[in-house]
Amino acid sequence: MRKKEALNKIRSELQEGMKLAKCQTCTCMKEPLENLKASLNHVKGYSTFIEDIDNLLSQMEPIKHDCLGCEYCFPAVATNIFGEAFPSLSLDALSCAFEITDTWPPVVGEYFAFCEGSTCPVAVSTLASVELAEKLAKARPKGLCIVGKTETENIGIDKVIKNTITNPTIRFLIVAGQDPKGHHSGRTLLALKENGVDEKMKVVGSSGKHPILKNVTRDEVEVFRKQVQVINMVGCEDIKIITRRVREVAKNMSPPHNEPLEPPPISVIPKIRAEEPRNVEMDKAGYFVIIPSQEKKSITAEHYSYDNELLHIIEGEDASSIYLTIIGNGCVTQLSHAAYLGKELAKAELSLRHGLRYIQDKAPGRIRASRTEK
Repeated sequence: MRKKEALNKIRSELQEGMKLAKCQTCTCMKEPLENLKASLNHVKGYSTFIEDIDNLLSQMEPIKHDCLGCEYCFPAVATNIFGEAFPSLSLDALSCAFEITDTWPPVVGEYFAFCEGSTCPVAVSTLASVELAEKLAKARPKGLCIVGKTETENIGIDKVIKNTITNPTIRFLIVAGQDPKGHHSGRTLLALKENGVDEKMKVVGSSGKHPILKNVTRDEVEVFRKQVQVINMVGCEDIKIITRRVREVAKNMSPPHNEPLEPPPISVIPKIRAEEPRNVEMDKAGYFVIIPSQEKKSITAEHYSYDNELLHIIEGEDASSIYLTIIGNGCVTQLSHAAYLGKELAKAELSLRHGLRYIQDKAPGRIRASRTEK
């Protein structure tokens, strides 16, 4: 496909997606737009396309949700077209990360873990069938070590890999339940076992939208592939059949699999402990007094200079429209001040919704007089 034709198709896909309210508030749209812009921003000849991306970004609303698992994903299709037309300009996968703990399972998630040593060598992924995981946990067939859902073909599989390779007891992974539409995390797990990943950590042969593993290393992937046998039961939600299969697999496990393996070291995302700021730089643009009005069902943000001169009055019905207007008009210059305003405006919005009294907290580094309109 020629690059000009590819860009036209990408533009068309993204424009169609932006007609949907759910896309305007989804990370699946925002991050590909930002990635597209970053990839072509310094390449000559694409200024018009960059302007179109900027226009689409300006239409984005505040993010309200991550991927919804839509059967047809416009930004995913656009991303795939870009990858084919511009193989040397790779796009980053969605920026997902997770916390690694010192206990097992090391990745926090909606799992049910029952590890009792070598007598429980079976892990089960129920894919998009959340209730199936709960039923299996309640039934707890002999041999079951851990069970949980896997709804995405990237971060979901990252978690499966981490939680598997850190427990050498696990030698079987049963993949059951309904495969999420579009994401195909079940098929991606099967493809991962069969084919591994390419040089960009993309699962070879996966039909998922973004089957790129960002939170595991190539070594970890290979340990996973060697350690477990993946059993394909995709589509099966029969609790009796699955529990019977768990027991059979555990019972018939060959002796060599009982030999303990040394768990490989896993990559860890550094954890930063939040602390109170020591030296806070005041925002030279001034400060704000926030006043919610139950009578008007609106919020007023008064912008003052440090000699208490009223500079602006911003009024709106919700926090996001007000803080976006504040930012758009250059009324904040410090990230800490912008974060503070977002928090306070959200509090003010909640006070309107639930009829609560609003008291404005002190701004970073400075105590503000607070006002509440009753």
